[in-house]
Amino acid sequence: MTETSKATWTAAIGGGIVGAALTAAAIVLAGPALFGDRLVRTALVNNPDMLVDAGEALRAQQASSALSPIRAALEQPFYSSWKGAAEPDVTMTYFYDYACGYCRQSNPDIERLLKEDQGLRVVYRELPILGPDSVAAARVSLAASKAGKFAQFHDTLYAAGRPGPDTIAAAARAAGVAAQPANDPAQEAELKANMALASQLGATGTPLFIIGDQVMNAAVGYQALKEAVEAARKKA
Repeated sequence: MTETSKATWTAAIGGGIVGAALTAAAIVLAGPALFGDRLVRTALVNNPDMLVDAGEALRAQQASSALSPIRAALEQPFYSSWKGAAEPDVTMTYFYDYACGYCRQSNPDIERLLKEDQGLRVVYRELPILGPDSVAAARVSLAASKAGKFAQFHDTLYAAGRPGPDTIAAAARAAGVAAQPANDPAQEAELKANMALASQLGATGTPLFIIGDQVMNAAVGYQALKEAVEAARKKA
């Protein structure tokens, strides 16, 4: 390779003319042979984010493959466990735990998006993994959902504070359901299905968001959620 060609590739790598994932893959796999060890080392030292971007692109591709066979199950709500558009052009699936502080942190971001975006639907999936109060809240939430009162229970419990006997009872009253619902096979099936779906997506906890082909297992904030919704809408 001529010095001119090397200079051209260096400028492309450093300036982002070539896509980050493609560039990083080329550098790692073909770089030493094509560019020379020194050039490859310099490019990676000066632009370490390329490898991060490549890793994120690979995870996104893997997530997309994992989503295809389970998307219908992810986006089908349990009774009234959804908010937003009745006929959405984008659906956000949200796995959460009422006792999860990061889910509580994410709740205002979700509500803001729902208020701003008339084409968005959020499907809420219970994933109670933080102890008995989480499980108790999830079961009452599912009972409220079956009664068509999910939003009433959900909003009241978040306003009341962390799930516990008193706050769960207050939310149950607001939704008009029992604070200790009878055993319901449909509830148990839903909880088991949610656990299986989250496991298939490699979840390590809550919150877990699925928007289009993106899987985000963290409290990523309003802007990241908004951008994911917009990206999903463009692909639809």
